[in-house]
Amino acid sequence: MSNMYSNKWYDDKAVEAKFLLGGIGTGNFSVGIRGQLCDWELWEDEAVGRRIPYTFFALRTEQEDGSVKVKVMESKKKPPYERSHGFDPWDNLGIPRFEHSRMCGEVSQVVVELTDSAMPVDVTMTGFTPFIPLNEDDSGIPAAILRYRVHNKTGQTVKTSVVGSLANVVGFAGYKRFADPKIEGEAWNEQRQEEGYQGIYMSNHFAEDDLRFGSMSLVTTSKEHVTVKPEWLIGGWWDGAHDFWAEFEETGQMHPGSSEPESTSAIAEAREWKIGSLCADFELKAGEEKEIEFVISWYFPNRRAYWPGHMFPKPEKEKTVRHYYSTLFSDAWDVSEKLLKKLPLLEKQSEQFRKALYETTIPAEMLDAMAANLTVLRSHTCFRLEDGSFLGWEGCFDDAGCCEGNCTHVWNYQQALAFLFPNLERNMRWNNFLLETDEEGRMYYRGNRIFGFDYYDAIPPAADGQTGTIVQLYRDWKLSGDDEFLKQMWPKASLALDYAFTCWDTDGDFVFDGEQHNTYDIEFYGMTSMTNSVFYAALKAAEEMAAYLNDEAHEKKYREARLKGSERMDRMLYNGEYYIQKNDQKGKYQYYDGCLSDQVFGQELAHICGLGYILPQEHVKSAVYSVYKYNFREKMGEHINVQRCYAMDDESGLILCTWPHSKKPRIPFVYSDEVWTGIEYQVAAHLIYEGYFEEALKIVSAVRSRYDGVRRNPWNEVECGNHYVRSMASWGLLIAASGYGFDLTKGKVSFAPKISQDHFSCFFSTGKHWGVYRQTIDPETNQLESRIEVLYGDQNDLELQQ
Repeated sequence: MSNMYSNKWYDDKAVEAKFLLGGIGTGNFSVGIRGQLCDWELWEDEAVGRRIPYTFFALRTEQEDGSVKVKVMESKKKPPYERSHGFDPWDNLGIPRFEHSRMCGEVSQVVVELTDSAMPVDVTMTGFTPFIPLNEDDSGIPAAILRYRVHNKTGQTVKTSVVGSLANVVGFAGYKRFADPKIEGEAWNEQRQEEGYQGIYMSNHFAEDDLRFGSMSLVTTSKEHVTVKPEWLIGGWWDGAHDFWAEFEETGQMHPGSSEPESTSAIAEAREWKIGSLCADFELKAGEEKEIEFVISWYFPNRRAYWPGHMFPKPEKEKTVRHYYSTLFSDAWDVSEKLLKKLPLLEKQSEQFRKALYETTIPAEMLDAMAANLTVLRSHTCFRLEDGSFLGWEGCFDDAGCCEGNCTHVWNYQQALAFLFPNLERNMRWNNFLLETDEEGRMYYRGNRIFGFDYYDAIPPAADGQTGTIVQLYRDWKLSGDDEFLKQMWPKASLALDYAFTCWDTDGDFVFDGEQHNTYDIEFYGMTSMTNSVFYAALKAAEEMAAYLNDEAHEKKYREARLKGSERMDRMLYNGEYYIQKNDQKGKYQYYDGCLSDQVFGQELAHICGLGYILPQEHVKSAVYSVYKYNFREKMGEHINVQRCYAMDDESGLILCTWPHSKKPRIPFVYSDEVWTGIEYQVAAHLIYEGYFEEALKIVSAVRSRYDGVRRNPWNEVECGNHYVRSMASWGLLIAASGYGFDLTKGKVSFAPKISQDHFSCFFSTGKHWGVYRQTIDPETNQLESRIEVLYGDQNDLELQQ
């Protein structure tokens, strides 16, 4: 087992690899394995595969013998090439490219190296978006930094030019018949120059409340000789592209206007796209390298004031609401200006986080899983409204959000948001309890009231989701130490937990046995440890919160229910190896005596929150090991699955349920044969808590080997959609492996590492701080020495509990 992380590189065979750039709730675009800019999702809608015309960066070199080479700074596209009309001209695939590329992406930064034996230079592109735990505003900037470092590998001087081009797609309205982008309104570009930077501002003539309203900008901070073409030639066919490439190849510069005559072809359709280009030209001496920095920023402040999904009814009259980032910036130029002013600090803090995270002494596969899934927070899965509300889909279709409403039974699993951006996580509790819990205590697990609509009651309340939010409340309170937050939430939180007694416990024995809607999109009936374990974790959490608030009645009620209920459930459902389901009402979509991967999910949640065991320790230990023993497959090739397929053939994975001692029901519960990364991660974290570290690592390694860049995108673990929320359960691996404990009501944190105790370090975070914990054995005294180094926040109000 290797505990030291080294940069993970993907070569250009990893054609699925795409790293997303953009802030939390801002929209984004991606950088692909070739260095191409792709998946332009600057607006409110998901848009995997969206391309915009003539948006690229290119290079010109001129050697001492006068030989000139021009190439797009991307590597060559891999087959297949089959297309009915060939590739679109505005993809520039007819322009030479570099031979090879490789990519490395880590949290907030992506690096693409381009090499070519026929070129006198190599190029390294670095893309960066600020990502700073506890600072959601500076982690929510609608922009990306792109730097191109050019290295002269020859023994002579090379004249070099780097050009960036960006299409003005303000007013984008889809594609025409021949795949040409349709731009509505009257787009316009404007050259601007400020102290320390210059560029092109792009906008359109729309009213400020129009969904199409917005702006873009392309900026460079280069101190080299910079020339600008604010707008390409407007002509028929591909006149503008011919004019651009001719000027760039001939001069290595850009200038306004063109000497070319207007189009006279009878059938030429004028392409009135507004393309702008910035060019820096300079000399590179033998062995020298220089870096040219660009900023792409955008500002599309409006979105529809409802969930444009597939579950909630569409309102009769559409309204708009503004994105949160519109309260921080006035337009795209303002975004670039403010970003550049703060850039040194933003880079420093982002790099401190990246370095602290990757110094963590756990296997590289676990760090990879944790870091890769942070991309979910910067994807279209998550968004923020102008009042600061944080909202999330479960995931996204390629062209829209999927499964709306801050779904409680899916967000139940993720841990990353809570530990990195706790203000946003606590806002979700406000939504759960103060908006979506009615006066009877029923929590509507898909929230629609944030937009002023009624409760969404088409589906029964989710037993796992509703009780899980109680555990989340406890976690969020302990992470923040915010008593006022707890006091504000407690009346509705206790009401929501009290509702569980009457809704799902039909006979008053403190064991759920009624109709239990859950994360598998069906209802379990009878007794099941999956929902009951979450219930007992919630009772334990609520018992402690009630005691803290001097709510003696609830404290007593919850303690009695937990002790009696957990003992009864354990006695009724534990079969000597694992927990089963007991249901006298035989029917479809149940698992009966199957081995469910989520069977003690509530215990994992309890461990993360430091609540201790809610079921007998040895039974829990046996149950979670049985999940690994029976449900993990080294190869999926012999597994029969008629449901959705996320792992296949020679791939490894953890199946949601198996029947090791009986025949599988003819029609089992929905999704039972599938493999979900979020479940794999929660089981792996739980295995760590129970002492099965190697087994946990095997599961995590299986996930990350499936997302290898060749088969699937390493930064997009899917389930019911792209960038699926449940995948952020991977952050629980860090909490488990470090044995992290937190209680900010007392200002204390603690650690009990499960590996490398003699020399261990890890990233940690609270609601007020983040930094690094270190422990070593003093070679002279043989005593354990430990300390915390706070990199963000005030170290004076945080104590390390030994």
